[in-house]
Amino acid sequence: MKKSLFLMSSLILSTSIILSGCGNNEEEAKKDENSKNTQEEKGQEQDKVKKDEPKKDKESTEGSADFAPLISYMEKETQGKTKVLFENNEPQVHKMENVSISLDAYSVVELKDFHTDFNIPFNEETNGGVILAKYTVKNDMDKDVYYMPSLDITFTGAEKYYTNYMELIPEEDQLPTKLSYSTDYLLKKGEEVTGYIAYPFGATDLAKINELGTVAVMIPLPLTEKEKYDSEIGSEGRFNLALNAEGSEKVSSNASFYQDKATMENMGEKKMLKEKSDINESKKIGDVNAVLEGYQFTAFTPNEVEAPRFSNFTNGVTLLTVKFKLDNKAASEIGLSAMSSKLTVNDGSQYLLSEGMLLNYSYNDIIKAGETGELLQVYVLDQEQYEKIWKDKAFELELGPIRDKGAKDTSKGHTVTFTLPK
Repeated sequence: MKKSLFLMSSLILSTSIILSGCGNNEEEAKKDENSKNTQEEKGQEQDKVKKDEPKKDKESTEGSADFAPLISYMEKETQGKTKVLFENNEPQVHKMENVSISLDAYSVVELKDFHTDFNIPFNEETNGGVILAKYTVKNDMDKDVYYMPSLDITFTGAEKYYTNYMELIPEEDQLPTKLSYSTDYLLKKGEEVTGYIAYPFGATDLAKINELGTVAVMIPLPLTEKEKYDSEIGSEGRFNLALNAEGSEKVSSNASFYQDKATMENMGEKKMLKEKSDINESKKIGDVNAVLEGYQFTAFTPNEVEAPRFSNFTNGVTLLTVKFKLDNKAASEIGLSAMSSKLTVNDGSQYLLSEGMLLNYSYNDIIKAGETGELLQVYVLDQEQYEKIWKDKAFELELGPIRDKGAKDTSKGHTVTFTLPK
């Protein structure tokens, strides 16, 4: 069962809401009188028109130069029929200290009527699709690292993780072949490795993700010591992949919101109600300097899969996401998943606790001693109360105490209070 979200109230107004489960022809007007030049200009215009025309069926079927050979191979191996549904060649990069991984490009390919020998990874269906993704992993450390490219795809409502299926594209081109158990997942200092991953989806799941418009790739962390998982560096991340035009609009829109879980996991639709940035109010919590950078109030409509989490909010949901910068001058790390806060509303008569289930932090997401990092805090507000009672009154946020990743209080119980500026 999914964990619950809690809306807490003071003794003055003791209510508790629990979330169940959580034009181009202008040149012709300027033709030279010389007939030879005129003919040349006509030829140039014809070339331009050809360039501006929509892609031919052959191109839209085979895909870009990066993916065309892979698609042809997949079609031959599976005895199926392929058609490119969507492609994106804009790179996304995630840095983990001095190790980086980039999603260089990807292609969404329909694969139909293929041999039954291939139906198991397609949920025993013989129609479906494949997302082909091109990745580059680069080690700019001054030492070797170890990187297992378990770059799994997930999406809202997914019942499993979607992983590489080795039989669809040439094995020598695959990233999990180049960084594998047989190579100890070794990425030497200064080394850069590029390879592909093929993610299969049966027709049913392909329809699901096309309706959602986006999926996410989970990014694992590199190790500085072989098989020692306490030697991980950096922070986990994700790549958001649009699967169609609507998905592209969604990804673009989400970029304007703070990257809490509701945004990053495409849990529903956000609409900006009020935001303020560049506040930069600073207060000390023990040896940590906490800076309030900004906040966003958003009207939130959960999608069908996530709606049960919010079923008790019959009057609608407003999310408040607050962004802090923490300058850690303490001797120990800050565990982002262990941090919490309290929001006081309605002139101090009610309060809400921050909702960790709407944050993406894991146990290993930390701000090391001597470093600076971002902290988000999210609160779930009843939309009707926000609109009719709370929004014109003060919002006071109590942050702290500071905790390490084991949830140990490292600031001796100290907290600070910020009033959100209007």
